[in-house]
Amino acid sequence: MTNNIKEKIQADLQEVKTTGQLRTENIREIVKAAVSQVAGELKEGSSELRTLVKDAVSTVIENLQDKGSEIKEEVTASIEGALEGVNSKRHEAIVKTQIELKQIQARLDHEEEQLQQEVDGMLTEIEHTNQDRSANIKSAIASAINAIQDSEEVGLLKKRYAQLQAQLAIIRANLAARYGGRSVEIKEYLDDAQTWYNQARPQAETMATQVEEKHSQLDHKLGEAGAAIARKERQLKQSLRELLLTTADLFKDKEVDNKETLVKK
Repeated sequence: MTNNIKEKIQADLQEVKTTGQLRTENIREIVKAAVSQVAGELKEGSSELRTLVKDAVSTVIENLQDKGSEIKEEVTASIEGALEGVNSKRHEAIVKTQIELKQIQARLDHEEEQLQQEVDGMLTEIEHTNQDRSANIKSAIASAINAIQDSEEVGLLKKRYAQLQAQLAIIRANLAARYGGRSVEIKEYLDDAQTWYNQARPQAETMATQVEEKHSQLDHKLGEAGAAIARKERQLKQSLRELLLTTADLFKDKEVDNKETLVKK
């Protein structure tokens, strides 16, 4: 079985060499296709899978050793292709689970919204049914209701939740890119990140200059990652990594700001 894989990779590499198409993305796809064809028949976590990956990478190295020391990108591409191929079945299961999680999240969001509407209705009813009370009592009730509805702690929790969801979506985009996710899958994660990020970001007029610059930087990194997907660039992984680091840096600052706000209270 391993010999068949080696022969296929050798033949495919020779073909792209002949046509002048020996590029890293082609090498990655050649190895991925060859490995995934066999990996599905082997037991997950078995030594045979490890041998399969090792032999696939070794085959690429043997066929490109005439390039001397200038094969780092080709070797990287062969390793990426082998890992994507061997994990393709498992990745499909992960994608299925992620879809199920999104459906559950949508139901939770709907139920939370309904709960909030019910609470708002109850508070409104309390206010309306006490209109014949004294001015002091009505003022106390109105103040209590406003405190419940406009709680700063609730607002901070909602913002932090949105920040974490945005960062989680970017983490998933990074993992998908690293382990063979399709472009459409990565784009969905980035779209999710943008949606949550928009909910978490403060209004422009209330932002300090430094914070505004970091938000602009994050917007730029999101755009770069989206453009890299559209062009199917190898730079995508680096763009996603920079986006993740930028998000972590921005939200770390926001976490400190939030803690300081709560302490002051």
